[in-house]
Amino acid sequence: MGKRPPITNRVRSLREQHGRMSQAALAEAVGVTRHTIIAIEQGRYSPSLETSFRIARLFDVGLEDVFGWEGD
Repeated sequence: MGKRPPITNRVRSLREQHGRMSQAALAEAVGVTRHTIIAIEQGRYSPSLETSFRIARLFDVGLEDVFGWEGD
């Protein structure tokens, strides 16, 4: 098992704030699989820069409102 990336995120919280959007709906909207969204939310996977922007734009927030660096 690989080392956990030092990236934190608020994806689950943002989904819940936006009408309890499902993981499947978010995945479809940003062009990834539901399993990718699950891995991002659990902090096991850092999304590409493109996917990060897609997620932030979907929720109409900045990148740093979605993602952070562990310890900051």
